[in-house]
Amino acid sequence: MLEFSRRNLILGGAALAGVTALMMKPGDKSGPRDAYFLDVQKALIAAGIAMPTMVVDRARLNANIDTLKGFLPPGMGYRIVAKSLPSLGLIDHIRKRTGTDRLMTFNLPMLLEISQAIPEASQLLGKPLPVQAARQYFEQLPLEVSGAADNIQWLVDTPERVAQYAALADEFGRDLALNVELDVGLHRGGVVPGEVLGAMLAAIIAHPRLSFAGFMGYDPHIPSLPTAMGWRERAMKGVRKTYADALVQAGEVFGADVMAGITRNAAGSPTYRTYQDTEIASEVSAGSCLVKPTHFDTELLEPHVPASFIATPVIKSLPVTHMPGLEFADGATRAWNPNASKTVFIYGGNWLADPVDPPGLEYNKTFGRSSNQEMLNGGPELEISPDEFVFLRPHQSEAVFLQFGDIAVYEGGAIVDRWPVFDYSA
Repeated sequence: MLEFSRRNLILGGAALAGVTALMMKPGDKSGPRDAYFLDVQKALIAAGIAMPTMVVDRARLNANIDTLKGFLPPGMGYRIVAKSLPSLGLIDHIRKRTGTDRLMTFNLPMLLEISQAIPEASQLLGKPLPVQAARQYFEQLPLEVSGAADNIQWLVDTPERVAQYAALADEFGRDLALNVELDVGLHRGGVVPGEVLGAMLAAIIAHPRLSFAGFMGYDPHIPSLPTAMGWRERAMKGVRKTYADALVQAGEVFGADVMAGITRNAAGSPTYRTYQDTEIASEVSAGSCLVKPTHFDTELLEPHVPASFIATPVIKSLPVTHMPGLEFADGATRAWNPNASKTVFIYGGNWLADPVDPPGLEYNKTFGRSSNQEMLNGGPELEISPDEFVFLRPHQSEAVFLQFGDIAVYEGGAIVDRWPVFDYSA
């Protein structure tokens, strides 16, 4: 009975704390604008930009690239995740600064565009491509860059997929390199060591036009696991054991000479720093950490800095907030929440992004989201005029970057370049 009462007291106290938190009067978050964003705003205006634009800060991008390189252990390769950096100009800049020609691509249009622009690049598929899409790749690849196809590792995740690609190799008379997707704990498909993997490896070695290119194991679930009670550490050990067992099984089929040259791909932006040696992985993939959207504000990526922002002009700046049909409550709302004092309507909106400048801007949950003129509210110190810019941080890069046309490259107080983005997102 004592234990029951103590438990209820704790639960009751937690509930009371939650209600108290909900009832606490919000504090004013408004204030002077950040000098950094004022400088970017000045550069945008000088460049004649007057519509929603994705801005990448090249100095910050370079700092993130150097941070990534600094954490890689000796001998560890780096593969650029193209979907997270969906612009040939952006990818080319990263290629040159990192010295890598390894790319991870994710769909047919991306595969074709990169094959034509960078035919020498090593492309590893980041998800299994339907065999019909792979067939269309060979049908649409221009003859003058046909050699690009020899640099592709096609990702396979089931025995059925291996059989489909074997038939494709016969159909086109092409040799295909197959990389096997491992399920190292994410449970989004792929295979684990055992009978099914054995059947896939046997099918690959039995076909004269197929070769074993290696393994890909993706583990973005690791940072989401709590460190308490060793959960994260156990999961990371599980990743390594699964990968190690798969390597042993493949070695029994293909032998040491083949295994010495395979791709052992692992990680992703959230976990690349956990690979401190090349015992399991010979390369890590990363992309988002170089521009750092908000979803990558994690403990492991703390050394990286935000390098990408949505900049959008203010259409209307109002000294008070009036809610349609609820005007009678406007005064009480402002008295309770000073951050509802003023309103700006921006050009566009409804993006996967959070406002960061001017400080204290918030979406209005009652008014709702808008893709045309989104309402943002701020406190009494909010000072911004029409044609000035509101800045937002995207939640992710892979889809959000594709919504704004050419990326505006900011460096040294000016917009110094424009990088076209891919025109697809699948």
